Amino acid sequence: MRLSLQAQYAICGMFDLAYAGGSAPVQVRVIGERQRIPERFLEQIFQRLRKAELVRGKRGPGGGYVLARPAAEITLRDILEAVEGPLADGIAQGPPPHERRSPHRPNFLWRELCARIEEVFEARTLADLCQRAAKSGVKRPDADGAPEYHI
Repeated sequence: MRLSLQAQYAICGMFDLAYAGGSAPVQVRVIGERQRIPERFLEQIFQRLRKAELVRGKRGPGGGYVLARPAAEITLRDILEAVEGPLADGIAQGPPPHERRSPHRPNFLWRELCARIEEVFEARTLADLCQRAAKSGVKRPDADGAPEYHI
């Protein structure tokens, strides 16, 4: 199985929002810079994520996107299906109907593989990714030594 670039970017964008954004809106431009994703492409992806009610947009100064639900309630499957459609549609379900059928093929395998892949993506949440990132030493934007101002 291969994840499309769009699916990878969607996961990276949502991860960035969960890991670095906190509760403040984050602009797509900022996410794109941090994740090195073209802004125009990322904006299209975030429109799909908004339609799937995974993010909410805020317009105007200080605007951007925030998660629509807690990170622990958003699975990788939610993200993938928001941008790619149902996972089962993207996983080979066996030979196309126009091909010759053979009683010697393991056609039962496709449904089984599909179910397993769906289970894996359903079992992982954005919160899981954030926890693993913190343990792995992935830098947060506020931890890069930017000057702090106190009044």
